[in-house]
Amino acid sequence: MITPALTLDERQHIETGPWFAKLSAPLQHAILSRAVVRRLPDGASLAVRGTQAEEWVGVARGAVRISTVSLAGKQVSLTYCEPGTWFGDIALFDGLPRTHDAQTHGDTTLLVVRKPDFKELLAQHVELYDALLRLNCRRLRLMFDQFEELNTRPLQARLARQLLLLAKSYGIVEGDEIRIGLQLAQEDLAQLLGASRQRVNQELKGFERDGMLRVEPTRLVLLSREKLLAVAER
Repeated sequence: MITPALTLDERQHIETGPWFAKLSAPLQHAILSRAVVRRLPDGASLAVRGTQAEEWVGVARGAVRISTVSLAGKQVSLTYCEPGTWFGDIALFDGLPRTHDAQTHGDTTLLVVRKPDFKELLAQHVELYDALLRLNCRRLRLMFDQFEELNTRPLQARLARQLLLLAKSYGIVEGDEIRIGLQLAQEDLAQLLGASRQRVNQELKGFERDGMLRVEPTRLVLLSREKLLAVAER
């Protein structure tokens, strides 16, 4: 079904993605038959705020960093699109410019559907409208959940939850440990949580003292998922 340019792992990420996996086989085939495989290095620009959208994108490997620029001119990370995630459909629907910047984070493999092909898919497959509506409803729910957490839950609980999510998406099991494969600076992690790097650093040191994780120069390693779950539920 999928172009042989994808590796087995990349193919699995696409086929088992929570949104894509629920589509009918004919629609999956139609999407993939129009998608072009694109392999990009770290830091490649995919979208610039204010420009017109021309592509719909699925992540097969790596990550895509969605960010914006603060009033001080600083690039701020908002989220990372993990393997199995599709994005870019909103601007193709409403025809308005891109609202955020997007660039690859690490070596990344994408499936790219050009705007004319996206429009053709919508015209030929009514199912895609319903599927994208459900996808955007989920995005909206997640956004409200994040707002609620930011305003009601302590940083410690939010950090624990974020680490568990990263482990779920990028975790590499090594015996009793889980190494987070996505390389994130503490500044990037702090931006995802709406906190300062100093406060996140303090919490990470606390987690390390309590035997929940180990902080390495370029990676975080989870030592006790159970302890992190307990903190995340506070």
